[in-house]
Amino acid sequence: MIGRVAITETAYAKINLALHVRKRREDGYHELETLFAFIDNGDVLTARATAQDSVETHGEFASGIDNPFDNLVARALGAFPHPGGMSVMLDKRLPVAAGLGGGSADAGAAIRIIEAQYGLPDDWQARAAKLGADVPACVRSEMAVGRGTGTELQLAENDLSGMPVLLLNPRIPLSTGLVFKAWDGQDRGALPTGPASNIAREGRNDLEAPALSLCPVIGDVLAMLNKTSPWLARMSGSGATCFALYESVEARDAAARKITIQQPEWWQMAGSLR
Repeated sequence: MIGRVAITETAYAKINLALHVRKRREDGYHELETLFAFIDNGDVLTARATAQDSVETHGEFASGIDNPFDNLVARALGAFPHPGGMSVMLDKRLPVAAGLGGGSADAGAAIRIIEAQYGLPDDWQARAAKLGADVPACVRSEMAVGRGTGTELQLAENDLSGMPVLLLNPRIPLSTGLVFKAWDGQDRGALPTGPASNIAREGRNDLEAPALSLCPVIGDVLAMLNKTSPWLARMSGSGATCFALYESVEARDAAARKITIQQPEWWQMAGSLR
């Protein structure tokens, strides 16, 4: 049980190594095929037992959450049974509306805290999906292929575990809904098969073009990352965050230093693939 000693859990940043949009659905959502991956860095949740549930948000991007008591962490606490109450402090290190699944990752971390203390109900995946399409993937935070709206998950052959990653965002929020609305509706084909390295290399992000039309600076972010000789550079999710994978920590850190000199205002986060 959660006692006076706090429990800390990382809300691992989500990236889409590939994201294929196949069609618009009648329910207003889109049929997707994506390769979810997670970075060993992100927001941090600290939980303590209290008389009733509460969520307090601080950190660099706390102001991006309009109502911290109605964010996905609070909703996750309401959706998953736990005796008594839980006070959660959310250190918001990931930018909001950035293609990193930040809110979903926060909810996933809260659900893991509940799981560690009390277990989860048999229908936990359905409950998580009601919170958001990315939440089921974020609960486990394991590399997986997602289909449907992203909630139909199959573990991927993860031959990229431990690969150094650099995340880069120009500090411009980008609405997921607007990016999907700008998608041209063209099905460009299925997600590749095989290990994660092949899916990432041979795949694409179909939301990159519509995101670029709304936020042209994404092109500058990708160009800068590509100049650092990464193994792969791509936009994540609906943007505006882009990521680069490197063959070594030294190469990643050298890239980070170079970009900091050239674009000191842009947000960065370094880590490794889980």
